[in-house]
Amino acid sequence: MFRPKLPDIPTPPPTAAPQQTQAPASTGSRSVAPYLGVGAGAVAAVVVVGVVLTALLAAVAVSAASVAIAAVVLRSLVTSAHKR
Repeated sequence: MFRPKLPDIPTPPPTAAPQQTQAPASTGSRSVAPYLGVGAGAVAAVVVVGVVLTALLAAVAVSAASVAIAAVVLRSLVTSAHKR
């Protein structure tokens, strides 16, 4: 009574597989196949290295800014102590 009635899944009609023909291999040029697998890995590596270097550059910039602010504050404290 409380079970939902699911519709029947229609089966697809049988189809003939298309025949694939191969082009004859060229003998005078280099094969591109070894470079195809390297492309995706190389792009991923470049993206990861770029993200890491950007994060390091941002960390160095924030650290340099905080050190510069601390230096200005300490310099102002030291000069005000000498004036007294």
